[in-house]
Amino acid sequence: MLKFLRPLFPAKKDTHLSPTQTQGQEAETLALHWLEPKGYRLLAANHRTPMGEVDLILEQKETIVFVEVRERKSTSFGTPAETVTRKKQARIAKAALMFLKAKGLTRRPLRFDVVSVQSGTISHIENAFAPPGYTL
Repeated sequence: MLKFLRPLFPAKKDTHLSPTQTQGQEAETLALHWLEPKGYRLLAANHRTPMGEVDLILEQKETIVFVEVRERKSTSFGTPAETVTRKKQARIAKAALMFLKAKGLTRRPLRFDVVSVQSGTISHIENAFAPPGYTL
């Protein structure tokens, strides 16, 4: 990770993360530091529920933005954004709903974004998906 970024996840003494988990945390920290100057404010990181997890929950003006951060070293198996399957989207949406209900934010506009990190390049797809079964 770049040394000048403040860590999103403070180091814990007795925590042993796998290299993949460490890489994921670094990608999430990088994504957050990339989004903050664009007017996003962090509400929660790695929000876990029995239904699933949301990497970053941000606020942009009145909109609550649920962000899935994906990192890949190569595109051999697709781009990072392409790895957010319908099943993953459904889990994120369920976790998002639980967050909104718990925080009393159900009347706020919401959006699901994907941030891809690959070879030091960051791509942000706003409104990347609508929850499965969602209709306008």
